[in-house]
Amino acid sequence: MNHAPLQIGVVGLGRAFTLMLPTFLQDPRVKLVAATDPLPQACLQFEKDFEGKAVANIEALCALPEVDLVYIASPHQLHAAHVSLAAQHGKHVWVEKPMAISMAECNLMIDACQAAGVLLMVGHSHSFNAPVLQALHIIQSGQWGAVKMITALNYTDFLYRPRRPEELRTAQGGGVVHSQAAHQMDVVRLLGGGMVTTVQACTGQWDPTRPTEGAYSALLTFENGAFANATYNGHGHFDSDVWMDDVGEIGNAKPASDSAARYGAARKRLTQAATADEETALKAARNYGGHLYTPTRLQEDAYQHFGPVLVSCEQADLRLTPKGVWVMGQDEARFEALPPPPYPRKEVIDELFNALRKGQALMHHGGWARATTEVCLAMLQAAQTGQAVTLQHQVPVQYGR
Repeated sequence: MNHAPLQIGVVGLGRAFTLMLPTFLQDPRVKLVAATDPLPQACLQFEKDFEGKAVANIEALCALPEVDLVYIASPHQLHAAHVSLAAQHGKHVWVEKPMAISMAECNLMIDACQAAGVLLMVGHSHSFNAPVLQALHIIQSGQWGAVKMITALNYTDFLYRPRRPEELRTAQGGGVVHSQAAHQMDVVRLLGGGMVTTVQACTGQWDPTRPTEGAYSALLTFENGAFANATYNGHGHFDSDVWMDDVGEIGNAKPASDSAARYGAARKRLTQAATADEETALKAARNYGGHLYTPTRLQEDAYQHFGPVLVSCEQADLRLTPKGVWVMGQDEARFEALPPPPYPRKEVIDELFNALRKGQALMHHGGWARATTEVCLAMLQAAQTGQAVTLQHQVPVQYGR
């Protein structure tokens, strides 16, 4: 059995890449050997940190014989073209969420990888998180009966973080449905069995200076009779991390004593940018290699999360936390703690390495991610028409390409 590290070429050194950095720097099963990004300062930082090659474009990166796998962390609207190009070069592909911004693009990506005989994994999404997988294990044990209802909530300042213009245009993959529902719907589908039948939704566009969806509520029904309600608000007022033991999305401690200083920070930063070009420059400055870049901590005491999630089974409620799962049964409540994470997002590399080096099948394969994209697109359609949308491309929770 081949246990050699996966040699990875990176397409895009932006925010998604920086959130994977603690993993890349500490997991011995991966080695970053090449990267490409339109920002020269990001490429220079990559060469310094990893002693790898920074190349001019994705074509040059895919042509490198030492690259086993292409990690695509480019803007959403480029995913389909980039995945197809990597597959054509015979490279395995790992693409960030959301998989794509249309079903046609999802189909193109799946077909390209199948034709080339290469693996396609989609994520990080928060359904990789250890507490989510722990809850799935508890559900699949059958001890507490079938899942009947799931409630998922998240309140953040997402809409007021520095954005490029296309990130505020829904048709180009902007807004919270494409960027954030991709996380939440993946979690809800995983815990609910995967097979969503209908979607109803409302979305909110409340700030004309940020002309895309900043909030949503969705109601999902499942083939097995379960249902889920999921709400997200990215307008930067309430912070639902206070419901997650004061732990932030990336596992970082957010003590209540600091809440006053943190309040409104995203909006205050945006006052530094009076135009779209200035906002784009502010985002670049805060990203990898930029003069305002702050590295993500290498270790945290808690796991990453995507806000409160409560799963109601027939005989117990399961409450996911950043350190484990509360099981609230009929006679007692107990906490099933997880050991502290050795480093962030190890679970992502677990799945990827086990597939490519041990021959295990993927959970987050192309068909699974296409089904999550279908739910997100159905939310936009349902909000526009006021009608429930029936889904056609769902897949159950299982392992397989």
